[in-house]
Amino acid sequence: MGKRKKNISAGQEPDPSAWLVTFGDLVMLLLTFFVMLLTMSSIDTKKLKDTFSHFREAPPVLELAASRKIKDLDSFVRKYQNSDGLFVLDQGVVKKLLIPSYKADKNTEAKIKEFYEKINISDDRRGIVLSFQGDILFAPGGAALKKEVFPFLDLISETIESCPNKILITGHTDNIPIRSRLYGSNWELSLYRGLSVLKYFLLEKGLSPSRFSVGGYGASRPLHPNDTPEKRALNRRVEIIFKHL
Repeated sequence: MGKRKKNISAGQEPDPSAWLVTFGDLVMLLLTFFVMLLTMSSIDTKKLKDTFSHFREAPPVLELAASRKIKDLDSFVRKYQNSDGLFVLDQGVVKKLLIPSYKADKNTEAKIKEFYEKINISDDRRGIVLSFQGDILFAPGGAALKKEVFPFLDLISETIESCPNKILITGHTDNIPIRSRLYGSNWELSLYRGLSVLKYFLLEKGLSPSRFSVGGYGASRPLHPNDTPEKRALNRRVEIIFKHL
């Protein structure tokens, strides 16, 4: 007996299970649609806009016309967290909010430029993160704050005082073991560096301790592989985090 050909015009009946193919396609489309709805319902608006901003030639700091009111760090923090109109954190604009008012001289300008290049502002699941490379705050292997960073910390303390956010301070080091009589490990050094910043806010600026938490992570959370001196310098840092409300 030869092969039977499924040919309706020849008088043969259609396959009664053929509708399952169309039904399966329909179920798959509906499932995809509901997964998309679920994803959109829980998406972070700021993260989505930050992603889309990379497709723009010149992404603005704020979508709203009220962005002109952003003149200092505390207004930025409040505006950023109270508005979903932000597209992206403009490093240049926000860094300028951290620069104190000084009388212009060459020595001061050099220090400001160094400071400007060694801070980073970002936003993650914890909150708004101000990250400072360790060598602008501390001497190598030490945890005592340099006096020249006091004006910058003063500006941050004013922002902390004017905003309701909880503050997390974290210290980080590279992976080279420390040799010090004062600190037994990188963990201890990172913690004491975080505590030094905390003590400045509490003892010198009189801020409430109930709003702060502090931690030291040693070399356990590097930003980059510790394979070059430049990358190790980036990993040595202190982060001051305005936690999301």
